[in-house]
Amino acid sequence: MSEPTKPVPRLTSLSHGGGCGCKIAPGVLSDILKNTAGFAMPKELLVGIETSDDAAVYQLNDEQALIATTDFFMPIVDDPYDFGRIAATNAISDVYAMGGTPIMALGLVGMPINVLPIDTIGAILRGGRDVCRDAGIPIAGGHTIDSVEPIYGLVVLGLVHPSRVKRNSAAQAGDVLILGKPLGVGILSAALKKEQLSTEGYAQMIAITTQLNKPGVELAALEGVHALTDITGFGLAGHVLEMARGAGLQAQIAWARVPLIEGVRALADAGVVTGASGRNWASYGHEVTLAPHLREVDRALLSDPQTSGGLLVACAPAHAQQVLDIFAQAGFARAAVIGQMASGAGLAVA
Repeated sequence: MSEPTKPVPRLTSLSHGGGCGCKIAPGVLSDILKNTAGFAMPKELLVGIETSDDAAVYQLNDEQALIATTDFFMPIVDDPYDFGRIAATNAISDVYAMGGTPIMALGLVGMPINVLPIDTIGAILRGGRDVCRDAGIPIAGGHTIDSVEPIYGLVVLGLVHPSRVKRNSAAQAGDVLILGKPLGVGILSAALKKEQLSTEGYAQMIAITTQLNKPGVELAALEGVHALTDITGFGLAGHVLEMARGAGLQAQIAWARVPLIEGVRALADAGVVTGASGRNWASYGHEVTLAPHLREVDRALLSDPQTSGGLLVACAPAHAQQVLDIFAQAGFARAAVIGQMASGAGLAVA
């Protein structure tokens, strides 16, 4: 008799965290990095680690700069093909967030070979490949290991004109802030893990996390766009704070204007939140001033880790409609003006 086929475990059951919620909390990461030895950076390195930007940028010549980034994480969903798509979309986003065009990727694969069937692992890789095809780039190589937890992601390289590099630190006082995608992916992922996510909620989650942030290329060409970043594991508050610190300004958010994924607030009200949101808030909550009417659930939404989240744009007010039009033409129907940059420090949410 042949041995019975072992049941395939849920991908999310094999990891202690999922998606960008796996990130080390910003406060802990800061403590780790502050003790690393530094050395003189070459003048060609236009963007390094100094402002926690989305990618490194190295100038090749007068017309080209190379963007280099990497992102990988453990499963945020159980469907292997969807997991691969989400991870690849998230990794490529960092190139778009610098204003660049991706040119190729390398796969990063860690899988529990004795636990997951080969077909499941193949579906993960196929999902990543299909997203890269949509972005117009090949997966040209990579590295694999046998890992206790499933891990997938990419190294992504891109190109940008040196004058069009968009740092997260170049916002100006008076700039408006525009967010490209609605918030709530972390809460949806928590609901999925607890088997409380509806079919409609799952469909929304996949649609948002697999939508490539291609508008970044066109936005970088606008003179009125001063700064770009994408919202990922540190939540909206964490990445807005990075922008504010880098510019030496205060970010001001009008909370009622921030787009949320349908059904997310109800889930948060019911206590469906991620542990990562609490760790995020513990790291930077002292820099955030909340209006008195905002509740604990609003704090959880502000710090909710986003996987493959939207672009955050700081631009001159006169260019705001043009930015919104670019988003709309690319299918980002929920893009919205959510606040502004002003003199001061930290983040104020009203």
